[in-house]
Amino acid sequence: MLSRVADTIYWLNRYIERADNVARFVDVNLNLMLDLTQVTGQQWEPLILTTGDLQLFSQRYGEASSDNVIQFLTFDSNYPNSIVSCVQRARENARSIREIISSEMWEEVNAFYRMVTEASNDHPQGTLPHFFTQVKRSSHRFAGVMDATMTHNEGWHFGQMGRLQERADKTARILDVKYFYLLPSLEWVGTPLDQIQWIALLKSASAYEMYRKCQRRITPSNVAEFLVFNREFPRSIHFCLLQLQRSLHEITGTPLGTWHNKPERALGSLCAQLGYTTIEDVIKIGLHEFLDQIQIRVNEVGEKIGETFFT
Repeated sequence: MLSRVADTIYWLNRYIERADNVARFVDVNLNLMLDLTQVTGQQWEPLILTTGDLQLFSQRYGEASSDNVIQFLTFDSNYPNSIVSCVQRARENARSIREIISSEMWEEVNAFYRMVTEASNDHPQGTLPHFFTQVKRSSHRFAGVMDATMTHNEGWHFGQMGRLQERADKTARILDVKYFYLLPSLEWVGTPLDQIQWIALLKSASAYEMYRKCQRRITPSNVAEFLVFNREFPRSIHFCLLQLQRSLHEITGTPLGTWHNKPERALGSLCAQLGYTTIEDVIKIGLHEFLDQIQIRVNEVGEKIGETFFT
């Protein structure tokens, strides 16, 4: 497969997944505001922190508020990680490889683009929850159509790698932000506000119902363990990295458990670390410090994939 095609499919899926995740963050925060009346002012800035673009936001919008954060993350066409920009770039990528992907995939991306573009021209506050639901459903439809209509060859695996890497990175970021930035003060730990925010975090990863099926109480350590180490939940960091590793080895033909190139070595080392680490180990290190290292290493895996396959 041409490196250009592999790169395009990989980023097509990353952009779709990124739009999905941004919609989750904003939608959950909108719902969270209905339950919070005392600390609403500071609940929007952590959303910008999850993107790593706080400095850019501050330069262009100043202090964070619901209106300017929603505009920045959702409809700002000059911000490359907004929903509008991600879907637009996904469509451009899909257009450039129409002979590789199925016609159903192209139609799905095109419909997604039209829906987002129409909403960006007229987006009253009351329609935003419906819009974010539509974004999430469009992302799910695209993933399902891709699985059902595209041969599971190298191209499909590159797409999987893009989607799973983006998902692992975003799960680490939102967990880190909740733990490190979101709570107003230590006095709030264990209060109803704390509970509401951990529930919101689980919902932003579509994890609340699955978490409740295996845990009765919502505690920071249990939530962190579920979102980091669970091997069966499809948005946990460990699950995403294990599936990413399988796709990588399907492409290279290298047996699992061995490595022949830099991304296989970096990803194998990271999966092994997660496989032999417990939540008690993480608490000793510090959850923020642990998640910071995970984000750095996930990004390193992405860089090595790019150096090995796309250049």
